[in-house]
Amino acid sequence: MIAFENVRFRALAVPSLALPAGLTTIIGPNGAGKSTFLKLCAGIAEPDDGSIIIDGQSPRKTEVGYVNEFPDRNLLFSTVHDELASPLRFRHTSCAETEREVRACAERWGIAGLLEREVRDLSGGEKCLVALATACITRPRVLVLDEYDSHLDSGRCAVAERVLRSSGADYIVRCTQQMETAANSDRLVFLEKGRVVHFGEPTTVFANLIDTPFYPLSWRCRS
Repeated sequence: MIAFENVRFRALAVPSLALPAGLTTIIGPNGAGKSTFLKLCAGIAEPDDGSIIIDGQSPRKTEVGYVNEFPDRNLLFSTVHDELASPLRFRHTSCAETEREVRACAERWGIAGLLEREVRDLSGGEKCLVALATACITRPRVLVLDEYDSHLDSGRCAVAERVLRSSGADYIVRCTQQMETAANSDRLVFLEKGRVVHFGEPTTVFANLIDTPFYPLSWRCRS
């Protein structure tokens, strides 16, 4: 469980919220506090008041894979191979095991053909896939992903959904502006002006958003 208790940070205020294991998507208007919420989950920021606990530990004591919404801010090394290998090298993983893991991870994400490329020459979508693969390569318990799908076409989004679901992470917390993506979640958090307005399964949350731009178009057509 990711438990928020009396959390306040900047404009965000969450009196109490418990996110079970699985895939949780944060939605809401621009400026609602979605990215701030994710940074708190990842331990990048710490609340001014209150606490965030992930299965008994703070986020900073939990292994978390994080992907920033801006692809260039995720990449530290010059080649795709070195970028993927970096989390393993930081752990002092052997060269042979690192090479095996890099190749296997690249295959899962469909980026094996990019391994020898310079990251500066990649497209935005390719950079995003590299960042996602790098975040997943050590199989962290928590994945925190900020609008990665805004840089991917529909085909690559489908790949990302499939691989993320099979990543082994206990918790995946992401935000998106794509309501069709949000609909494929175990639960949703709808934020507005720094407050949790709705929380629950997609059918429950979207039932409160029928007359807003946040209702999925495919659901609207279906109904």
